[in-house]
Amino acid sequence: MAKEYGDTWVYEGIVGGLPGIELSNTHAVAIQFGLFQVGILVFAAIYDLWSAALAGTAAVVVAAIGSVAMHRLGTQNRAVDAPAAYYRLLFGSSIEVVLSVLAFIALITHLFVFDVQSSGEPLIAALFGAEPPVIVVYLVLLVCWDLCYRIGTSWWAAVVSLWRALTIPCEPGVTTQFVRIDLENVGFAASQILLLPFLREQTVLFVAVSGHIVAVAVVSAASIWLTRTTTKPLLATTSD
Repeated sequence: MAKEYGDTWVYEGIVGGLPGIELSNTHAVAIQFGLFQVGILVFAAIYDLWSAALAGTAAVVVAAIGSVAMHRLGTQNRAVDAPAAYYRLLFGSSIEVVLSVLAFIALITHLFVFDVQSSGEPLIAALFGAEPPVIVVYLVLLVCWDLCYRIGTSWWAAVVSLWRALTIPCEPGVTTQFVRIDLENVGFAASQILLLPFLREQTVLFVAVSGHIVAVAVVSAASIWLTRTTTKPLLATTSD
């Protein structure tokens, strides 16, 4: 399927729509990873925050994996001969952005309200001290948004896959493609396990990230099972 506006993730649309700039998927991910990682190392050196640099690096790695996964999932989905309603729901609705915004707002509320009011040490203070540098917090929130967007996309892809498995019959050849897409999404969700060691003392965030990983795996497994068990040749349409 051709890559057109409305048939891409918002992230793909932004990268592909930059005026005067043509970036391959590899270059876009490399630039993203490089800028974030250099920022983490520079600020760690300036403000002596090396203890937080490892957690930041893990977040940047997961975000980069997410960018690769989004490109791959987008390309593989567009290569499948599926009804327009599937692509309209997956890409054109931009629901992944809505889910990402909700997740990011929930994260901000947790970090700056719930976490501060709880009895333990807030995560921001634990990582960056009682008076964290403003520019460091800015970079942290930028990386967190990147993570939330990719997590929201992974969840939406899983939900749409389940909807597709329940409503759209597949031919045998297409079944293999959809199963591969679901497995790749599970792999991306599993990569977020890298974040869990840094959230051991943060029960809410630990449960939220773990729950997302499990939820994507369960929903995708259901999609794979339904796709395989209900696969049958589509009835050929005849013209009048």
